[in-house]
Amino acid sequence: MAVSSDYLNFVLEQLAPLGPLTSRKMFGGVGLYAQGLFFALIDDDTLYLKGDEALRPDFEAAGSHAFCPFADAKPMAYWSAPAEALDEPDLLVDWARRSIAVAAARKARR
Repeated sequence: MAVSSDYLNFVLEQLAPLGPLTSRKMFGGVGLYAQGLFFALIDDDTLYLKGDEALRPDFEAAGSHAFCPFADAKPMAYWSAPAEALDEPDLLVDWARRSIAVAAARKARR
């Protein structure tokens, strides 16, 4: 569950167009925040973006998989960033914006 500093820096650089981001170590991984919203996590040098039931089909169509921290645990509502998005910063930023919107909607419901 390690996160290399090189991978973290790569992700933060790719997501720079979103504006100021913060990262916080958590449970061996790293949480990413935009505007105070927890919208992504990195685990084992894999970026996972927050999703919901509306976004799930898009993640599945892109070949993403749900984050499952333990073999016998229920998957969480975070999905691996689509592989093609990691090669195209604009596409990754679009996915991240959608995840931020999910995080904002969830916060508003609380």
